[in-house]
Amino acid sequence: MSILAFSSHLLHYPLSPIQCSKVSTFVPGSAYQLERGLEFDTGGAFYRQESATGRDLGVLAASLQKKASGSLRVIDALCGCGIRSLRYLAEAEADFVAANDGNESYRSTIVENLSRVSREEEKRWVVTHLEANRVMTDYYLQKSFFDFIDVDSFGSDSSFLRSAINALKLGAAYGAYVRPMPYSNEVGLRMLIGGAVREAAVLGYHITPLFSYYAYHGPVFRVLLRLNRGKIHDSRHYGYIGYCHQCGNSHEFSWDQLGQISCSCSMPEVSKSLVVSGPLWTGPLHDATYLMDMLDLAKQWGWIGCDGKDSVEKLIKLMVDESDPKLPFGYIKLDEMASRAKMNSPPLKTLMSALHQKGYAASRSQIATNAIKTNCPMTECIRISKELLQVSVA
Repeated sequence: MSILAFSSHLLHYPLSPIQCSKVSTFVPGSAYQLERGLEFDTGGAFYRQESATGRDLGVLAASLQKKASGSLRVIDALCGCGIRSLRYLAEAEADFVAANDGNESYRSTIVENLSRVSREEEKRWVVTHLEANRVMTDYYLQKSFFDFIDVDSFGSDSSFLRSAINALKLGAAYGAYVRPMPYSNEVGLRMLIGGAVREAAVLGYHITPLFSYYAYHGPVFRVLLRLNRGKIHDSRHYGYIGYCHQCGNSHEFSWDQLGQISCSCSMPEVSKSLVVSGPLWTGPLHDATYLMDMLDLAKQWGWIGCDGKDSVEKLIKLMVDESDPKLPFGYIKLDEMASRAKMNSPPLKTLMSALHQKGYAASRSQIATNAIKTNCPMTECIRISKELLQVSVA
């Protein structure tokens, strides 16, 4: 298998387990930052401490890729100061990292940071300053392929998809129409995956999402995808999402259903309150087995229990819960539900417990804190919530 990591922002040391310490800190009395015990210089390049969790996920995934395939060649297509490349070398023990950034003024900073792990003459890494598509295409033309490609861009990733897929090893690890919906941040992740699905299909491959991560700062949309040989003709996880502003229920539609779209709350008439986004990925956002492997590795490295309320453990466990195959796309915000029902919403845990008792699947959302993912329609959630509130009052 091959691994493809995409992030979109809208705007030789021996490896040892990192003991409990902050994920990312500023080193007092110096111009250096510290992330997972690794010191580095930002050199004036854009750097966000808040994005360390996304880098944690990438490093865990890259390390799993090396364990699975026995080697790890990485492209960091938009590397900035080089912190991701540094971590791939030091923590994931990459055999080779191609660190690329279009801004040549960052060269000395990137070289200094990577030299903390391995000297340049050891040829475990190379620094280039090309447009990201150019560097990936050059490696493809040279038939020099990679196990893991990380594209951490600002704006849309769609222009990088085909170049990245071409540069991935075989057998190793766009446009869409978007309308306002309550779960627009999840739609953003699904658009990113959907773009990769389309490009992979054109080239004769198919994509499996391993994890999908949203962070409010930026905001950041980050997905990890496995590239598989062979085109899948079953398109059940690729289509359109509809949301009805009148009743609050969501629906999935295929391409050939577009001319017959309606909501049960307005049938047989055409619903004027139904908005549609797509085409995009409508299937699972995560692979639970893969996430548990990541969590086991984080425990081996001593990361668990070190990060406070925003720990990697908490995030991965939330993603595992979201991986329930019974859960559809989207989520229900408790504030929206309360507004529709003109009542106070019950506590999130109480509502989830009631949904489970009635046979529905339900989990917290890692994207929105006061929201649940469930296969229970909005209208039924409101009815169950009213029942809970009547019991509590009585």
